Amino acid sequence: MRSPSRTPAVGLVLEPVASLDTILGALSHALDLTEGAPFGHSLRSAASGLRLATELGLDDADRVALYYAILLKDAGCSSNAAKVSALFGSDDRVVKPQLKVHDARQRVRMAWHTFAVSSVGQPLRVRMRTLLGIARGGPVTRELIQIRCERGAAIAQRLGFPTATSDAIRALDEHWDGQGHPSGCAGTDIPVGARIANLAQTLEVFCTHHGSEAALRVARERRARWFDPHLVDCVLRWRTDRAWWTSLAEAEPTVLLAPFIPPTARHAVSGAAVDTIAEAFADIVDAKSPFTYRHSTNVALWADRIAIRLGADARTRDRVRRAALLHDIGKLGVSNRILDKPGRLDPDERAAIERHPLFTFEILSRVAVFADIAELAALHHEKLDGTGYPWGRGADTIERWARVLSVADVFEALTADRPYRAGLPQADVLARLEADRGRHFDGDVLDALAAVLAEHHEQPDIRAA
Repeated sequence: MRSPSRTPAVGLVLEPVASLDTILGALSHALDLTEGAPFGHSLRSAASGLRLATELGLDDADRVALYYAILLKDAGCSSNAAKVSALFGSDDRVVKPQLKVHDARQRVRMAWHTFAVSSVGQPLRVRMRTLLGIARGGPVTRELIQIRCERGAAIAQRLGFPTATSDAIRALDEHWDGQGHPSGCAGTDIPVGARIANLAQTLEVFCTHHGSEAALRVARERRARWFDPHLVDCVLRWRTDRAWWTSLAEAEPTVLLAPFIPPTARHAVSGAAVDTIAEAFADIVDAKSPFTYRHSTNVALWADRIAIRLGADARTRDRVRRAALLHDIGKLGVSNRILDKPGRLDPDERAAIERHPLFTFEILSRVAVFADIAELAALHHEKLDGTGYPWGRGADTIERWARVLSVADVFEALTADRPYRAGLPQADVLARLEADRGRHFDGDVLDALAAVLAEHHEQPDIRAA
């Protein structure tokens, strides 16, 4: 990706210029990343779901609840990424699309698809051993889905959405015949939002990858098994609507979706609501790896305290804190096989990890209220001497608050406990940073960090804040 403008964006004001649905619609691209789906999957699924809901005569409140359920349907997916990657021995973003669309009850076909994504690139004996381990693992799919669905429902509740939204997310993978997960609900016991969302996301996946006929065939084949037969009958009436299927596969997702969005779903958000969204997505990011528990939240705490020492005003503090919360959102597009690897990364793996700030920039640039922090958040691995990544920027093009974020990120990572090591003493980490004063890290920022540590020496660990 091309480097963004090198003009520092210091002191810009974050205003609530976007509606809640616009913010979450743009951030849904991050959830698409962690599911191994192309950008726009959630938005296209929402278009299908809302068209279906409109034709069924659902009232405005139910359509609003459905809309947000589909935008947030994958909010819990990062929570099982490490388990998926470890179990299958492969990139979680390759495995997950297979789990979402293939029918586990077709055992021979499912065994083949499972083998195809197990320990990819490894010798045959390793792949067979992985496959046998999965087969002997019991109700693995149910456990993985339960982790995802419960976490996603909890995030929707945290963001203040109605019960119908969280219920739809929780029951997303239930099937009409009771053979779904995680609870085995059947028929009309499954919330209507979940029934619509499940069908809508399946239509999107098959239409995008295989065309409209494949989407309609799957809907017909799984009628009264996976899907509510009444919903499928409604979708089958779309067969002759060629413009619809072409748009579903090819149109800009926001353009496709716009005519179906309920007017009451659109309302301006306050600064507090923007902060809540940033905090929720920080937790989604940190849940992707067991090595990053509360990392983004703690980076935001350190960055904020450093910024205060440097004289930041309230608006600048908001900007720094939000950038810190979302700086690693691009890691949702990186395989857990890389994020959780205990040893040294090979060159290809290193290149993959060094792309995550590019993803961060691309995702945040799409969100009006986060656009002016996109560059700031993406600069957290740049160094003053130009040896950082992803753009190799030099001191004259790295704004002051990005330098704060860089120091806070490294300091938190080294002082935090990890499953494979205890956190290093704060004094030792500060000494390490000091060794790179003026080369990698800004001296004024390091002085501010030292002052923060001295000021809070007698206070509880900031990580518990």
